[in-house]
Amino acid sequence: MRRNAIRAARWLHELFEASLVVKGLLATAEGLSGLALLLTSNGVILGFVDWLTRNELAQDPTDAMARWVESLARGFSIELQHFYAVYLLGHGALKLAMVVLLAARVAWAYPAAMVVLAGFVAYQLHQWTISGSSVLLALSAFDLVMIALVWREWRGMRAPGATH
Repeated sequence: MRRNAIRAARWLHELFEASLVVKGLLATAEGLSGLALLLTSNGVILGFVDWLTRNELAQDPTDAMARWVESLARGFSIELQHFYAVYLLGHGALKLAMVVLLAARVAWAYPAAMVVLAGFVAYQLHQWTISGSSVLLALSAFDLVMIALVWREWRGMRAPGATH
């Protein structure tokens, strides 16, 4: 029985480490996306969308997907672009800092990370009530699992005789 508990503990620790890698990769992608939005002119983005949809709309002027993308692009103002750029940069930087601090096993980062992740879950669930996006539910589920893993690691780290 003790061997199974040790095996489960090891597996959960490895899952924690893998979730840090995934969270770190997503945070990096998010930050780079924000940087790209910040450094790319609105005209270039609109031109890219036009280039992307032009052939499809020439073949089928009623193509719903191309019209939807075109409609999104028309509503993508410079102000909205800057908001998303700053949001993605900030969100990505915060998550990346959290991952680095947890990977470095900084003690205060564990409760701080749980608070940050709970904030992400609350915001994502709020946005889900507005949009109904299943992606937001999946991100929230991932963050809830991450909270449980962070809590478990933090509890284990504080236990007498903790080894990992």
